[in-house]
Amino acid sequence: MRMNHIAMIAAIALPSVAILSCNSIARESAPVALVVSGTQNLNQVDLQAGAAGCATSLGTVLISVRLLQNQNDPTHPVNNNFNDVKLDRYQVTYLRTDGGKLVPPTFVRSTAQVIGATSAPQSLSDFLAFETNAFNLAPFAALLPQNGGRDPETGLSFVKMDIILTVFGETLAGERVQGSARFPVNFCFNCGGCF
Repeated sequence: MRMNHIAMIAAIALPSVAILSCNSIARESAPVALVVSGTQNLNQVDLQAGAAGCATSLGTVLISVRLLQNQNDPTHPVNNNFNDVKLDRYQVTYLRTDGGKLVPPTFVRSTAQVIGATSAPQSLSDFLAFETNAFNLAPFAALLPQNGGRDPETGLSFVKMDIILTVFGETLAGERVQGSARFPVNFCFNCGGCF
């Protein structure tokens, strides 16, 4: 009799646990992906003052929202208004690709922009790749002639790194989302300008 009672409790409890775990998973997974991409104008940055071609921007960052659910089911129409994403901040980090380790400090900036779930990609209007004065600090300062013209970690006359941009936001339904893009750039001094 006691064994039947335990079996009956287990039979009731297991489906309840399964239902609760499904709801938890659904709440933690956003129905959209934040896609961050870019068009890169410069692959080389010449640090010499007045170098040719350096008066242009590094590139343009494009952000879009990709729906992860099937939107073509007429029996279950989806209201995408709550899948729009409100961006709140972005973070810029750096990764050396030339064997060196020294990079500029990571920084975070606030932004306020809404990206529609079904709209065309939009540009990140206030994107900065470097903080003010970054080119006067390590690792770039070592490339200046008065500082030897070579990176002390690699012995090279250039610094290669990826600029990694991560954008953070939230759907209007409250689900957190983020997306990243990388921009590889070569930095040098008196090396033929920016291009």
